[in-house]
Amino acid sequence: RAVRYPARMKAKFMRKPIKILAVLILTMSVSVFVLSIGARVSGIYINTTPSLPVGFYKVVDEAIVSGAYVAFCPPQNAVFDMARDRSYINRGDCPGGYGLLLKRVFAQSGDTVSIDQAGIIVNGEHLPNSAQLTADAEGHALPQYHLDQRVLDDFEYLLLSDVNPQSFDARYFGLIARDQIQKVVRPVFTWSH
Repeated sequence: RAVRYPARMKAKFMRKPIKILAVLILTMSVSVFVLSIGARVSGIYINTTPSLPVGFYKVVDEAIVSGAYVAFCPPQNAVFDMARDRSYINRGDCPGGYGLLLKRVFAQSGDTVSIDQAGIIVNGEHLPNSAQLTADAEGHALPQYHLDQRVLDDFEYLLLSDVNPQSFDARYFGLIARDQIQKVVRPVFTWSH
């Protein structure tokens, strides 16, 4: 025969698991927050976006060269305002309220670059996954950046994702100036590509 508890006893038993769950969620949230601050202080960035392999990246004292991963503050302009407002990029501490972005360097001083809807060409080679999309997943029109064949100067960089054809990168915002690049980072541990 089943035991029947008075309603107020049932309510008391139900509150206990809810309190335990709330404490667990709070503890996990605080732990993640503290770990992320600790990682930043020690020069570790945690990438959770699909523009680069998800994982941990360490700040390194290296030159900005083709193939390097870099962290940069976007320049303040209408394209990045739109990207922030549509959540293509995170909010953060960069001017304009933008978050720091991680991308890979695909062209630098002396490289010849052209950008159009068909994609990006660097030194005569068409880059895979570089075609511009006309709209995002929500159907919003994307900017269509265009650059005729041009040799980059000493302070210009082409920054892209080489793993995500939907990444918000140079296809939509063009070249990035050297003074926007904050750090060179190297993957420490990643688990996707």
